[in-house]
Amino acid sequence: MFVWHPKSFSALILAGYLFASLPLIFSLIYSATAINQLSTQNRQVVYKAERIAHFSRILVNHAASMERSVKLTSILEDKSLLKKYFQSHDEFRDILQNLSSLPLTDKQRQLIQIIESSESAIFHDVTKILDARKHIVQRHVDFSTLIVATQDFLNHGDAPIEREVEAMQKMADQANRIIMLLLAGLVPFVTLLAFGFSVLITRPIRQIDNAIRSMGNGNLSSPVEINGPQDLQQLANRLNWMRQRLMEIEDQKSTFLQHVSHELKTPLTSIREGANLLCEGVAGKLTERQSEITKILYSNSLHLQKRIEDLLNFSALQSAKAILIRQNVALKPLLDLIVHDQYLAMTNKSLKIELLCPDLSIECDQQKLGIIMDNLLSNAIKYSPVGGQIKIRVKEINDTIRLDVIDSGPGIDPTDRERIFDAFYQGRKAPQSHIRGTGLGLAIAREYALAHSGTLELTELEAGTCFRLALPATRMVVTA
Repeated sequence: MFVWHPKSFSALILAGYLFASLPLIFSLIYSATAINQLSTQNRQVVYKAERIAHFSRILVNHAASMERSVKLTSILEDKSLLKKYFQSHDEFRDILQNLSSLPLTDKQRQLIQIIESSESAIFHDVTKILDARKHIVQRHVDFSTLIVATQDFLNHGDAPIEREVEAMQKMADQANRIIMLLLAGLVPFVTLLAFGFSVLITRPIRQIDNAIRSMGNGNLSSPVEINGPQDLQQLANRLNWMRQRLMEIEDQKSTFLQHVSHELKTPLTSIREGANLLCEGVAGKLTERQSEITKILYSNSLHLQKRIEDLLNFSALQSAKAILIRQNVALKPLLDLIVHDQYLAMTNKSLKIELLCPDLSIECDQQKLGIIMDNLLSNAIKYSPVGGQIKIRVKEINDTIRLDVIDSGPGIDPTDRERIFDAFYQGRKAPQSHIRGTGLGLAIAREYALAHSGTLELTELEAGTCFRLALPATRMVVTA
């Protein structure tokens, strides 16, 4: 299938303008031509009507002049007076010939024939008077038929005008109908053309916008395709080059995170186990001050281990290596274990926890679901004030298991709501603590929720923050 693509975006816009304006230009040309024809015909009608009226008056005048000449000749018995008659006779004949060439009605042509025959008879009689040798023969020359015929012709002088006006009216009506049909057809046609070219113009822009949004959202696997002018297709090639470079950088980043995380995890394990042995007094009994320092050392090694595990989990998600290993898991024991692991952190801030969970079991990946819950609880602990309260509530509503984690912290800044689940993003209302997170906990939790065909979202509260995890109940069973 042939698809025309101009060389530039401006050429596409110019082509759209030309194609949309051509029908309108054609309509304007036709209208101007029709109006010009009507104007020309109007001038011709006026000219012919004026000529017919002018010749009609001259015929009447010449007929009267010829009658006067003949009567004076008869009364005065002077043949020289017939000179005026013959002069009018010649002009009369010329006018009849001119009238015959003009568009006349059938009635007017009949009158012309009567005038010609009557004038010929009069001319024959006048010729006999002229041929008399001595005295003028007293003859009566009848001009009545000629006078009446010329007067009738003068009275019918408006008939051609009316006929031409009627023809012009028909022509004008026909032109008006054609123009209206052209407008009725051109308006939707031009609208369709304008819509088609607007699609051709906006489609590559929309494709560029979608490609940029897709790359901005981290989807680098889909190639950029732009159907449009050549300059925009060259832009698509540059976007594809940038996409491939971003993929290479992303792969390098993932490899770097994996290597660094593994390199850090090995010595950290030794540090954590050593600190634990010191806390248990394996290397000898410690003083109260030494015991406190080793507990701080052990606690911070756990925090560091959590950050490294976040980096490893995020790296696995980015490389699409997160695979669910489903098994039947009881929710309440899992939540109790998560709360127990965070006992030291909650104790340091004197936090109270309220856990409301019925006896439910779910078929899921226990490790990844545990990571979701641990990240939500860690986030609540981090942002809760000293002496605050954290609520964990689990319900089954409309075939959906809903888990809410509610803290009593300052809440989420409105400007942070759209980016709160972005990787490495730190909110504006940071906790007053020397321990800073990586900004990966919520991002990992949401990805694992999506992997379980669920959702993780931020809900509105007057005070504090509530993160809601919703998992479908299709693979869940209620235990007794």
